[in-house]
Amino acid sequence: MSAPVRRALAMAAAVLLAAAAAGCSPGGGHAAKGATSGSAPAAAGDAAAAGAPPAPAAIVTGPGPKGGYDVQPQPAPGSCHYRYTADKQPLPDPACTPGAISPAVSQDNLKDTICKQGGYTSTIRPPSNITGKEKAENAKSYGYTGPMGDAEYDHLISLQLGGDPNDPRNLWVQPPSPGHVPGKGPNNPKDSVETHLHTAICKGQVTLTAAQQAIATDWTTAEAELALRTGSSPAPEPDADGD
Repeated sequence: MSAPVRRALAMAAAVLLAAAAAGCSPGGGHAAKGATSGSAPAAAGDAAAAGAPPAPAAIVTGPGPKGGYDVQPQPAPGSCHYRYTADKQPLPDPACTPGAISPAVSQDNLKDTICKQGGYTSTIRPPSNITGKEKAENAKSYGYTGPMGDAEYDHLISLQLGGDPNDPRNLWVQPPSPGHVPGKGPNNPKDSVETHLHTAICKGQVTLTAAQQAIATDWTTAEAELALRTGSSPAPEPDADGD
């Protein structure tokens, strides 16, 4: 065999060996489509995790109860905007009112705080001479122009759910719900949701953190999100927090 023929055969063999190495795994089987050399196979749950919605942001912790409260500065006038559900229930602006929890309430001390026999919230509630001034300024923040007596200065995470008493991130002027009769004062179905969640916490049906997250996200869906049975509105409990 001549030298040129031998060189041609050697080159052809080299090409075939390179092609085989590119198309086969070290164990002899064909490499999986899309796999890269040296990488581990994707875990079964990775694809689902990649498409899952992000976990809710942790709720901020406020300063907690105080022996004396000061009037807190509110967001700039007109900087906050109400949101509304499909059935026109009001929700706060999450940028202005994301909710804030009290450092004095935890899952470990429920029996000594929000589930305490004889009540708890009245001992930490800011006085009306403080909240009245805050309410007037917060109404400007949200652009609320209706009768002040028909709106509630509401703790988004209520005191009976471990909400911070006077952190401005936890308070908003809540306008009347649909069906409200002007001049009749607040009509707030959120109050019954808060009481229902409070009962569920104290009975061990839901955790404090889960209830706080649900009410801060959307009070109108909180009971459904926590898989709590809905129906007739729960009766107010002793010292139930109405805001």
